[in-house]
Amino acid sequence: MLGTGQKLLRRKGQAAFLGVALAALPSIASAHVKWFAPYDVPSQPRVLSLVFDRLFWLPLSYALGALLLTCYLERGPVGRAVLETLDALGRPLRGRIDDLYRAGTGAFFAAIAVMGGIILTPELKTSVPEISWFEIVIALGMFWRGTMALSALGIAALYAYGVAEYGIFHLLDYPIFLGLAGYLALSGLKTTCFGLRPLDIARWGAGVTLIWASVEKWAYPQWTYPLLAAHPQMAFGYGDAYYMSTAGVVEFSLAFGLLWTPLVRRLSALVLTAMFISAIIPFGMVDAVGHLMIIVILIGIFADDQPDSAKPPLEVVGYFAGALVTVLAAYYGIHALIFNTLIW
Repeated sequence: MLGTGQKLLRRKGQAAFLGVALAALPSIASAHVKWFAPYDVPSQPRVLSLVFDRLFWLPLSYALGALLLTCYLERGPVGRAVLETLDALGRPLRGRIDDLYRAGTGAFFAAIAVMGGIILTPELKTSVPEISWFEIVIALGMFWRGTMALSALGIAALYAYGVAEYGIFHLLDYPIFLGLAGYLALSGLKTTCFGLRPLDIARWGAGVTLIWASVEKWAYPQWTYPLLAAHPQMAFGYGDAYYMSTAGVVEFSLAFGLLWTPLVRRLSALVLTAMFISAIIPFGMVDAVGHLMIIVILIGIFADDQPDSAKPPLEVVGYFAGALVTVLAAYYGIHALIFNTLIW
């Protein structure tokens, strides 16, 4: 039996957990812009000297403060109480994560095959009819563990085909599919990769995908403006420029959280899942199918209770800053190298 003090701490932890989730929920629920609005990948991105303004640094400081506070709480009784709550919520799924990933993968590839003319995501169009049959075969491979690795090869082949058709920079939006392929191959073969579990590979694929996508909100905010005009409730009354800068910060921070310690990554996965599901209401079936795999992977991250070695809370500041500098340098550097655009 829990003592009165322990029960009180658990209630406080549950309240803190619900408060964080509900406070973050309405902030940036939005669709993938390339699926619903015009875009031009080779065009000049907003140069970094314009990105680094007050609308960027102010929400970034708030996000880093919230992340640092969560890291401190994780090491104390409140953090332990929140983790116990997450354990209780995720327990029904924990033993079925592999089934969830296999079923989700099968449903996703069957859905895009039926929609037709799609390479992995809705904006990657193809006129090759055999692609849909190839996707059906990938879906069927989920029924038997022995064929999961073959389906993983099929996903990697589709990714390579997408690179050939749309270029490497465009496909850098979607390393989640390489992470999914890694998960299926390792899970099917019942092995690990340099000590990383299959779920860790999928988690890193999802985290890197969302970190990369966050930069697009700073580099090409104008792509989303037609969506904000059609769905003004998305911006909650804030100006378009402020909304896009803040949306990028929130997405980057939550995506970084997926790569951090258990409490941070599980809370990040929960909030991101709620955001993606809420975006289905205004944007419909295309959004539901397009985001199905990332929702499935996020649910698995939320349910996973694998412990990690403890990290000093202040360490998150260095890693966060390093990740931000690295992804901005990579995004703008690769774009400049391929399309001869300006960085600063």
